[in-house]
Amino acid sequence: MSDIDMRSCDTHLIYVKGIDFPLSLIKLVPKNRDDSNSTYSYLVTDDLTLNYSEIHSIYQKRWKVEEFHKSLKQNAKIEKSPTRTLLTQSNYIFLAVYTFVKLEMLKHKTKTNHFALKQQLYIKSIQSVYKQMNLISEELEAYKQQYSLLAA
Repeated sequence: MSDIDMRSCDTHLIYVKGIDFPLSLIKLVPKNRDDSNSTYSYLVTDDLTLNYSEIHSIYQKRWKVEEFHKSLKQNAKIEKSPTRTLLTQSNYIFLAVYTFVKLEMLKHKTKTNHFALKQQLYIKSIQSVYKQMNLISEELEAYKQQYSLLAA
């Protein structure tokens, strides 16, 4: 591909060794958040009737499915199910999808991604545990003082 002078928005007909039919190739130049260009990606299809924007549109729709699966696996932990029966597996899958939906709603509300949300949830939960541990420690100290006063 390095000898093909490709500009973004162009579709090129290519032949790949071992494949008996031509393919259509496009070059994606994704923009980073700061509007700088990142590394190039190439998409290939065997549907020669599609133009650049149609191939790109299909890719974006398919990418949403990839993001869904990745988030289900890594954020909702669907692959780590400890369940063994049909009912508990069904419940676990339902709750994993429900978790994804809640994360998606939070994503749109906070304008951040699932991974950042998960990290924020972990931080909040650790802070909550630390606060509870301090309360328990203070209650234990108060109990010890009260008990020592009664013993004296």
